[in-house]
Amino acid sequence: MKRLVIVLGVILLVLGVIGLVHPNFNYHQQEGVVKLGPIKATVDEEKTAQIPAALSITFLVVGIALVVLGPRMKQ
Repeated sequence: MKRLVIVLGVILLVLGVIGLVHPNFNYHQQEGVVKLGPIKATVDEEKTAQIPAALSITFLVVGIALVVLGPRMKQ
């Protein structure tokens, strides 16, 4: 159980650091525009998503707390 808490803390730490260092990421989404019988037209759009800084900081704080307090847990 202690290892699980520590591993979860490390994962949250890494996600928090990534969110602060690289807060924007792009992804592609295909959208169907027209469908006429067997013919289908799609559009490939590039979209940008932003990770809020508050979420990244929360992940960092919770990750640090889990890593520090994880070994002190009672079984």
